Amino acid sequence: MKMKSTSKNRRTFLKSAGVLAGTALVTPTYSFNINKSKPKLSKEVIGHGDFKYRVHKEWGNLDPAKTPINNCHEMVMDSKGRLIMVGDETKNNILIYDKSGKLLDSWGHDFPGGHGLTLSNEGGEDMLFICDPNISKVFKATVDGKILLTIDHPKTIGIYKEDDPFKPTETAIGPNGDIYVADGYGSQYIIQYNSKGEYIRHFGGKGDGDDKFDTAHGVCLDTRDKKNPTLICTSRSHNSFKRFSLDGKYLSTIFLPGAFVCRAVIDDDNIYAGVCWSRLKYLNRTNDSGFVTILDKKDKVISNPAGTAPEYRNGELQLMVQETPVFNHCHDVCIDEDKNIYVCQWNAHQTYPIKLERV
Repeated sequence: MKMKSTSKNRRTFLKSAGVLAGTALVTPTYSFNINKSKPKLSKEVIGHGDFKYRVHKEWGNLDPAKTPINNCHEMVMDSKGRLIMVGDETKNNILIYDKSGKLLDSWGHDFPGGHGLTLSNEGGEDMLFICDPNISKVFKATVDGKILLTIDHPKTIGIYKEDDPFKPTETAIGPNGDIYVADGYGSQYIIQYNSKGEYIRHFGGKGDGDDKFDTAHGVCLDTRDKKNPTLICTSRSHNSFKRFSLDGKYLSTIFLPGAFVCRAVIDDDNIYAGVCWSRLKYLNRTNDSGFVTILDKKDKVISNPAGTAPEYRNGELQLMVQETPVFNHCHDVCIDEDKNIYVCQWNAHQTYPIKLERV
């Protein structure tokens, strides 16, 4: 079923969304069902300004009888230009594509909740860090699947109490090899280990303070300022990224109203992120309302492929929501050297990654 609202209706909705709290908000009802059928070649272009893209929904399609997927969670590009994806289908947790969408390899049967995937280069060799919140573990592995290190539940070393949940969703690797683990579905901490997996510190925790999180879904190393690397941590239900020093001190917040962002992905001067949900009906989190958001080096939103155009009033970013129903729930993005975007989706009818071709 096609979405009943038009772009004009969406813009009308956004204007009505600016009313003060306590004022009655009357909004139209939308339908968010996405067609399961996919065009072989899309002429649709989405995005804003210099960051516009042609949609290729069939880019990553494979035979589900041979290479099934459930949720496409995250993707990275290795030093050979291969696109490596993690999912939670244990028949093949890891799928390795070339940039044409051809499957090169697959492996992995032990990650029932395969969720976070981070690439680190150590002495010229690519390493993968895989988070599985279902079994409360983080793994370091080679790109062909050899497990080199396992980080277990923090209760085993006395950091967490016995009944504190640990459901890791993401990692980031520091300049010195330190491992930062985002306990995004658990106790909402960022936990810092050294390269051997030995505990250093943890910070954050659940709450509404500036240095707290509500769904600490991602963590990313930001080295755009070479002299001052920092961490960009996701607080998804707060619709924000929060910046911390490498030793866990809160620095600032990037507020992204309306956007339930996943992890930050940095390419050149820009931050890219998948938006899993946006605040549509009654300003609540709405299913099948994802888009992609792109920020510049000043942390200002410059494009929202499949979302509404970013608008600033008196320096404040206004509400952003899905405008074009291209996506269900964008969970991660990966950027290649031609600045194309590959989008992994959660809860999207078992569909494979989508390519956004830069135009």
